[in-house]
Amino acid sequence: MRFDFLSSPHRQTPRGVSEIMKLVILALIPGTLAYIWFFGISIVINLGIAIFFALLSETLVLTLRKRDPKPAISDFSAIVTAWLFALAIPPLSPWWLTALGISIAIIFAKQLYGGLGLNPFNPAMVGYVVLMISYPVYMTQWILPEQIASVPLSISDTFAIIFQGHLPASLNWDSISAATPLDEIKTGLTQNKEISEIRQSPIFGDFGGIGWEWIANFYFIGGAWLIYKKVIQWYIPVAVLSSVLFFSTLLYMIDADRYASPLFHIFSGGIMLAAFFIATDPVTAPSSPKGKLLFGCGIGLFTVIIRTWGGYPDGVAFSVLLMNMATPTIDYFIKPQVFGHKSKKINQ
Repeated sequence: MRFDFLSSPHRQTPRGVSEIMKLVILALIPGTLAYIWFFGISIVINLGIAIFFALLSETLVLTLRKRDPKPAISDFSAIVTAWLFALAIPPLSPWWLTALGISIAIIFAKQLYGGLGLNPFNPAMVGYVVLMISYPVYMTQWILPEQIASVPLSISDTFAIIFQGHLPASLNWDSISAATPLDEIKTGLTQNKEISEIRQSPIFGDFGGIGWEWIANFYFIGGAWLIYKKVIQWYIPVAVLSSVLFFSTLLYMIDADRYASPLFHIFSGGIMLAAFFIATDPVTAPSSPKGKLLFGCGIGLFTVIIRTWGGYPDGVAFSVLLMNMATPTIDYFIKPQVFGHKSKKINQ
């Protein structure tokens, strides 16, 4: 009789990839519903386009590589990538822009490196950054929340804009679009305005922008639930948010009229989504607890630097990719504890 010998450790994984991805999708639903409430049905259309082209790209690449695409399609990883990408881009992005960005994410940032588990960079952020650099006009064309928009878009108007590429005759971009709160702050400061003056705009809420601060709250709830379910660990989210609070507080204490408040940084842009759903990607993040803390602090620091002095209003995607590059170095110098070994304590 022939016996198969497997290498240690002989420990079963409590959850498979597909189950973990399903839990991540469930955690994203509250924030997505809040997104729909404030910005309309366009996010659902973007989600459908992104998921379709993500699965199509995955299938085509694996077929060309002469591999069975069914296991990759059924693990829901492409759907999670598409979901995160759709949440990051402007709601009324043209369909071809969404298709192009997610195809780049799947083909070049994931499959080119060998597929799930081998990619050094977060695929959704790679797709986002490529579009931001290549199509800055489209990627900064955000719409007003429906609660303050003078002309709310109908479902037919939304479909016409996304799939036909033009506004109905009765509408113009000035009536439905506006700068994001982060962009409004950055632009106002370049015009020598003070923060208190800039925040007179109706797009601002209590802490961040109207709508955005509530969406961030629901991302936090979903992320906290993932920690409770032990899908992710607390190290990276806490490090990201703590470092953003710390560095933005230092700047705010120096000059509150020139630097945004810490709570504005937390409740604006994509920092809450990144802290719980993007930076915690186990493939592109360090493996040790200390490494995760350093990784998260780096993302928070770079985000504040780019938002304050960089050329882009947010900077979260660039910060994540920069720290993805640093992950091998962090793992080299900060190694996780070897399985089955206890840390050595030196007696003084």
